[in-house]
Amino acid sequence: MAERLTWLLVAAMVCAAVPASARAADADEYPTKPVRLILASAPGGGIDIIGRLVAQKLAEVWPQQAIPDNRPGAGNTVATGLVVKAAPDGYTLLVQSLGVAYAGELRKLPFDAARDLAPIVPVAMQPSMLGVHVSVPANSVRELLQLARGRPGQLTYGSAGAGGASHMATELLCSMAKIRLVPVQYKGIGPAMTAMLSGEVDLGMLGISTMLPHVKSGKIRALGVTGAKRSALVPDVPTIAEAGLRGYEFEAWYALFAPAKTPRSVVARLNADVNRALQQPDTRQRLAAIGMEPMGGSDEDFSRYFQAEIAKWSKVIREAKIAAE
Repeated sequence: MAERLTWLLVAAMVCAAVPASARAADADEYPTKPVRLILASAPGGGIDIIGRLVAQKLAEVWPQQAIPDNRPGAGNTVATGLVVKAAPDGYTLLVQSLGVAYAGELRKLPFDAARDLAPIVPVAMQPSMLGVHVSVPANSVRELLQLARGRPGQLTYGSAGAGGASHMATELLCSMAKIRLVPVQYKGIGPAMTAMLSGEVDLGMLGISTMLPHVKSGKIRALGVTGAKRSALVPDVPTIAEAGLRGYEFEAWYALFAPAKTPRSVVARLNADVNRALQQPDTRQRLAAIGMEPMGGSDEDFSRYFQAEIAKWSKVIREAKIAAE
């Protein structure tokens, strides 16, 4: 009887070990088929650019292709909805932007990004520039804030759409500085920039690469950049934090996600492969050319950062009473 029990115990241990080793082998061999990258925007935007760069770099080191698949719509939430429903096996991934952190605060969604997504790695970030029309009597961030406090609800700013980066960056400024600016929503960055150039709006926070030609031509006055440090594109322009609003920081980031419950080993493999790509000189040069900076880092750090971003922007949205269009 004792011998039979011993044999059964050994047999059970062997059976338990086989699937585990098989799973380990599968993780080591990932990917064994093409990987689909769902890009949460139409072709041409920041998400699309970053997604295609990631797809190219992964395909260079994988035995399989990484296939970009643009799925815009509903404030970029269509793509997220597709990914959270996908099998958590690493073969359907999501390329998203900062907006995924607060989309659920703007509209009712059938998913919870904090619960249903596995953050893998932040790929790149893009600071913006705070600029004013030359008619605005402010030559610094500090002077602009003083002007806004003296004219509450009178200064206007152009936004590329409710809930977009330009909108959120300016509302964060308002929240931290305790000022009130009037948003004027446009359908895209181009119309918002045109409105600033004509003086239809007083100011705006748009991408540095968008604003820079007009700053150089003298039509827009640059007051500050939104990042934690000065931009290499405009090293003479201070950050908003150093120019008058301590603690201010806004960077539109782009990142890679997977469905929740994706195996830890697969997440680690993806994180490592993207981090290696971000260290390559050609990757860094391509990002710099469009005003972006590489990010990277561990998935654990990104998970903590993602949770902090959700809390931060939920507060801004509630205080500013922002609603989706």
